[in-house]
Amino acid sequence: MVDDARRRTLDLTRDLTGDRQFGPNLKIVNPPLWEVGHVGFFHDYFALRTLHGLSDYQQSDAERLYDSSSIPHDDRWNLPLPTMQGTLDYLESVRNAMLARLPETGEAGEAESYVYQLTVLHEDMHAEAFTYTRQTLAYPPPEFSDGVTPPAADGHGPLEGDVHVSGGTHQLGSDDSVPFRFDNEKQPHAVEVGPFAIARAPVTNAEFAAFVEDGGYDRAEFWSDDGWQWRRARQQTAPLYWRRGSDGWEQRWFDRWVSLAPHHPVCFVSLYEAEAYCAWAGRRLPTEAEWEVAASRVPTADGSALEPGKRLYPWGDTPPLSERVNMDGYRLGCVDVAALPAGDSAFGCRQMLGNVWEWTSSLFKPYPGFEADLYKDYSEPWFEEGRRVLRGGAWATRSRLVNNNHRNYFTPDRNDIFAGFRTCAR
Repeated sequence: MVDDARRRTLDLTRDLTGDRQFGPNLKIVNPPLWEVGHVGFFHDYFALRTLHGLSDYQQSDAERLYDSSSIPHDDRWNLPLPTMQGTLDYLESVRNAMLARLPETGEAGEAESYVYQLTVLHEDMHAEAFTYTRQTLAYPPPEFSDGVTPPAADGHGPLEGDVHVSGGTHQLGSDDSVPFRFDNEKQPHAVEVGPFAIARAPVTNAEFAAFVEDGGYDRAEFWSDDGWQWRRARQQTAPLYWRRGSDGWEQRWFDRWVSLAPHHPVCFVSLYEAEAYCAWAGRRLPTEAEWEVAASRVPTADGSALEPGKRLYPWGDTPPLSERVNMDGYRLGCVDVAALPAGDSAFGCRQMLGNVWEWTSSLFKPYPGFEADLYKDYSEPWFEEGRRVLRGGAWATRSRLVNNNHRNYFTPDRNDIFAGFRTCAR
């Protein structure tokens, strides 16, 4: 995993030269050169210093340059950073020091396993951030060096209709049978979920375009007060990266404009836009508990109740494959919402994992009994910011990061991430 995560980091940044190593100072991105160094620092701090007890960093000024907990965001463009090659040399020295301390048997203990997984998954998160940074800054799409070519995605077109989910008691969150769980997924606890109907697929570009063309961005009655204020401040009249072309809607995809794919899930929409669409369509967003039930539970034979237990993935407990999910970045974008039926949940919901992250209506709050894990800044500082929970992962998310319990969280204004949504009946 260590080498695979590092290969992806290098693939996403190796072509960035000159001004592209920094980019403009924007609230929603980091300077790529700084972010590469931060990835190395995270391994250095948690694996080498915290786990293995090394007294010195692999680069003497690493903490002063790369500690995200102490360096304000705006300052990251003004630090005396090494060159890209110097930064990559630092990452390589950290990697070599980590691998040298792995047990010769290859069987790491519980503490070692946890820390090494944490550092790799953290690097995976930054790989997705590098990907949407390239989109934000209109850089070319990445090219991956590992030679993986995913199979063509089975299924095309829209996937309409709802599935009906019986209510019941649900254990929300991850228990200790899950191979790796973040602190915000703990502790599993019982919640009561009433019966509900949820869409089989996320909202598509064509469906969202109907909202736009019906004046949805000009009608305050569909927007929350905060959402309407956001829309007016942004002067937004359609989703980010959309424009009208001579033959219909177009979307900027990295450094080029392409025709809007009607049956792809709508992407790059904020929570505010998702809520406004729902108000227009007479629908609503699912809660994160409803989303998790639809993804992880199995109905009884007559559909009137829920079978005991829950699945780790929508299709079962076996890890994701490209025949089931659009993840890991290899398809370089979304696929139609009807694609990949092999990844359906037991209720028949498609693409609960992959393609786009899905907004829920739930605030990002700690579960009962929450305790911060080793990486104390992962969750705890963000519980009171009004962030909303997103579930499921996107096409650029590494598949080893996400399962039915994983919670992502962003502020409701963010429309630069690979996020869409599916709806529930009111």
